[in-house]
Amino acid sequence: MAAEAMPESIPPDSVGLVEPEHARFNTALTLECGRSLPGYELVYEAYGKPNSDRSNAILICHALSGTHHAAGYNSLTDRKPGWWDVCIGPGKPIDTNRFYVVCCNNLGGCHGSTGPTSINPATGEPYGADFPIITVQDWVHSQARLADHLGIETWAAIAGGSLGAMQAMQWAIEYPRRLRHAIVIAAAPRLSAQNIAFNEVARQAIRSDPDFHDGRYQSHQAIPRRGLMLARMLGHITYLSDKAMRAKFGRDLRRGKDDYDFHYEVEFEVESYLRYQGESFVEHFDANTYLLMTKALDYFDPAAAFGGDLTKALAGVSAQFLVVAFTSDWRFSPARSREIVRALLDGNKDVTYAEIEADHGHDAFLMPVPQYIDVLGTYMDKVAAEIGA
Repeated sequence: MAAEAMPESIPPDSVGLVEPEHARFNTALTLECGRSLPGYELVYEAYGKPNSDRSNAILICHALSGTHHAAGYNSLTDRKPGWWDVCIGPGKPIDTNRFYVVCCNNLGGCHGSTGPTSINPATGEPYGADFPIITVQDWVHSQARLADHLGIETWAAIAGGSLGAMQAMQWAIEYPRRLRHAIVIAAAPRLSAQNIAFNEVARQAIRSDPDFHDGRYQSHQAIPRRGLMLARMLGHITYLSDKAMRAKFGRDLRRGKDDYDFHYEVEFEVESYLRYQGESFVEHFDANTYLLMTKALDYFDPAAAFGGDLTKALAGVSAQFLVVAFTSDWRFSPARSREIVRALLDGNKDVTYAEIEADHGHDAFLMPVPQYIDVLGTYMDKVAAEIGA
């Protein structure tokens, strides 16, 4: 839970110092792939306070490389706050003075929840490559158990961007009576062939690293650093727009001029930036988890069971929807969000759509874009009014 006292060095609109909590589940979870986990653990953070009937609870779902640490600081030495701190906190759109906010690290993660780095009880060794394939549907089922553990019958809203938004959609389909609002940001109803291709190149970069050892690198005391670094570099390029990269880096040279004797070392500022992103990512993310998360993205397609008809897939939802897209997001373009909106409207569902002018690309959902913050804040005012928060 968030600490009540807030150090002076932390901004007043922050949830302050927070500590992760652990929930252990000893009942087997049957997975969509046909396998099951005999038991598992989810790590989560919670901000704000639940009201008497816990009707003010909000679930935040993270994207591919996200964690349970969505807001605040884990220590006074943290260089930056949680990944969605721009939206979660006192007076922010997801206002912790009104809402009880929960974010968990997904199954298959590498930040405390059961995943490839966890010990396989059947062998006494890390799961590694033996960890089963996980889908968005599996995450939703595991999160429903977390809701039961926390005494939450119905979420006031479930929100997320990118892969997190897909979880919000799946929640509305799987448990229509357990959420009032689904907030779907920078999403798509399923990946395009181009997006699957990007993910496959990233996976092959990891799998072809000599230190990958067929996913059993932990037993070799190795890390496939080069492959994971390349995967992150490739992904990061797709998260940014051309305009954002041009404004941030242009063709700036680190030494101020061409150096033809510099060979293939870092010469342009954008090269330096991408290498930094890749190198820092390797220090806190697991390669097998990256493979699992990208596969979960690839497999997400709720309309597949309905002959490709998304309207039929969403026919049973009862939640109200907010769908948000960003003009410069070429990985999950506004046209993909409009597919979701059209399917909801065709099924006579309650949906609000906002298309935000922003130059940040796919990463815009993490940024303090004024129009985006205003739209989300206005919608959350509506959510709060419905529950008297």
